[in-house]
Amino acid sequence: MSDTVDIWYVLPDAIRNPDLLEGYKGLLSADETARYQRFWFDRDRHLHLVAWALVRTTLSRYAGISPEAWEFRINRYGRPEIAGPGDTPPLRFNLSHTRGLIACIVATELDVGVDVEDRRRDTQGPEIARRYFSDREVAAFEGLGAEQQQLAFFEYWTLKESIIKALGLQIASGLSRFCFNLGTDTIRARFGEPISEDPAGWQFLLREIGADHLLAASLRTASGRPLTIEVRETVPLVS
Repeated sequence: MSDTVDIWYVLPDAIRNPDLLEGYKGLLSADETARYQRFWFDRDRHLHLVAWALVRTTLSRYAGISPEAWEFRINRYGRPEIAGPGDTPPLRFNLSHTRGLIACIVATELDVGVDVEDRRRDTQGPEIARRYFSDREVAAFEGLGAEQQQLAFFEYWTLKESIIKALGLQIASGLSRFCFNLGTDTIRARFGEPISEDPAGWQFLLREIGADHLLAASLRTASGRPLTIEVRETVPLVS
């Protein structure tokens, strides 16, 4: 098992070369192509296309499998997982995208989740926090100014989304069932019923990507062993 977990991200708005985009279309499965064609807006088709090109080319960095050969299934919570081909190594991945940013995290035999958010989007952050976050988080939230609250909301939100995805849960499972402490250099989490997890078995990352985006990752580590998390920018089929 590797002590390094990689997060690969791409800035989709910068990818407009027609030949490159045609190359991405050639990587998609029939189902992914059908979903691509169902999107009404060009921006959504573009995001879907680049996202799955990222997943396929990224996974092929870790196995002798061509990008177009990967097979996926969707679990009961809507999370994509590797389904084939049969000789694949025990890789796990998670994908997240928002306007202007796509990220894919890859690990070996570890539960991982990633989330990206565009901090420019309109939210009712303070109201959502007061309604759905844990009491500890709300107390910390209330001690901040209005501008700091908006930033803190996205920090809590991306972390919560990433751990929900790592745990394989739905957001409806409850955002208050885990509590993050963002007041120290090392991010820690507390878990409430019915989620039975050892906080020492989790590692988190929170990273700004440019001026407008935030990326968070959650990783269930082996026996609390610290992992090295590498964050890299890429362009599928180019770099």
